[in-house]
Amino acid sequence: MASIIIEKYVDHLPLYRQIQRFKRAGMDIPSATISGWLRGSCNLLHPLYDVLKQEVLSQDYLQADETTIAVMDKEKQGATHQGYHWVYHAPEIKMVLFDYRQGRGRDGPREILKDFRGHLQADGYNAYEIFDNERITLLHCMAHARRKFEQALDDDKVRAEYVLQQIQKVYAIERKVREENFTHTQRYELRQAESVAVLQSLHDWLKENLRQVLPKSLIGEAIAYSLGRWGKLSLYATDGKLEIDNNLVENVIRPVALGRKNYLFAGSHEAAQRSAMLYSFMGTCKLRGVEPLQWLKTTLTK
Repeated sequence: MASIIIEKYVDHLPLYRQIQRFKRAGMDIPSATISGWLRGSCNLLHPLYDVLKQEVLSQDYLQADETTIAVMDKEKQGATHQGYHWVYHAPEIKMVLFDYRQGRGRDGPREILKDFRGHLQADGYNAYEIFDNERITLLHCMAHARRKFEQALDDDKVRAEYVLQQIQKVYAIERKVREENFTHTQRYELRQAESVAVLQSLHDWLKENLRQVLPKSLIGEAIAYSLGRWGKLSLYATDGKLEIDNNLVENVIRPVALGRKNYLFAGSHEAAQRSAMLYSFMGTCKLRGVEPLQWLKTTLTK
């Protein structure tokens, strides 16, 4: 069962292909049987998922993102329902929580984060804006702002390149932090000494140039996007534990996108929630440098 789960959720091999391979080896395992084994294994693992959720949500800094998953729906004959995996990454403890919800509305994160206190980092999706309050400080992702200017290169090469060069300067500082394994205190001090001046200069430039471009142009939209979020984009420089962008959580989500191309959909909403649990375990194994097959085999055996 450990092998079957790893092959589906790490190596992206759908169950029906695994069943075909078993047949070639002389083992005819019905689809319903292997699906039942998977459900049974997930029932055994579920208490660990509850503990993982508790650990992640007890942190004071989370990165959040969401991704789609197609789900077979009994009420939609011949069509699939578009569900969502909401993903919460805790950089300090290198753990990740996937939570399946049937929609992309605010109800899912509102329920999950009802007791969370601290910093929440997300892209510009407005579902997260409700979390900017007295107990949660919202910050945004510099990588998303950078992409806007990359898209504007053909529209206004001079202005877009200038902004990209300035953003590259603060990313160079972050690269130095990683390569030299800075503590949070050292990272904060370096950002204050070097990053803050670059960010302030860029902020002044954005305000000045907003008046010189067409609002509906790509460069105009890129500048307006960054200016409207500038406080949350530059907030990372005020605390050494915070990241400049959401790339860490986006990296954890990547296997889901690869899986979508192979097994196409989940068989039910319950199966989608099971996949969220298994992606949580597999993602945490990857973040921690743990070999997933050996971990899962040992865990299921215990």
